[in-house]
Amino acid sequence: MKPLLALLACATLAAASTAIAQTRPPPSPSAATEIAALMKAGNLGEALARAEARLQDNPRDAQVRFMRGVILTEQGKPVEATAVFEALTQEFPELPEPYNNLAVLQAAQGRYDSAWRLLQQALAAQPSYVTAHENLGDLHLSMAEAAYGRAAGLDAGNRVVKAKLELAREMNARIRAAR
Repeated sequence: MKPLLALLACATLAAASTAIAQTRPPPSPSAATEIAALMKAGNLGEALARAEARLQDNPRDAQVRFMRGVILTEQGKPVEATAVFEALTQEFPELPEPYNNLAVLQAAQGRYDSAWRLLQQALAAQPSYVTAHENLGDLHLSMAEAAYGRAAGLDAGNRVVKAKLELAREMNARIRAAR
């Protein structure tokens, strides 16, 4: 009979622990989850405040620091965002995302060589990082458009260069629309 009592006791304990777990409130979402939800809802000010509060207690939280950089980018604060991503690349060189986002900021300022180098670093950190490959393709198109624009400026009568420039502009416009 002792084995049966032991089985009943285990079953009773399991049922009791299940009942207790069901009466407890669910665990609160992580700071990163809350910040992501605020960002998705378009509440960037609150998301930034939440990120900065989290970083007061956990200054090495790379995920929240990265999110802070994204928020600053979306708020149109590229200088501040650049500082965040640069610090992340130095402290966490194994992470590809800060290199990628820094490259996007550099490309937006027409600093294509710097953006290219940063995307190469992102891909060195993670060769299968799809977003970096995609951004590299976008960068190459932007670089082509800039080169054709310079060529057209040097030879305004060159119809072939003008046609290539128009095609590059059209492709870039279509790619921006696809985002």
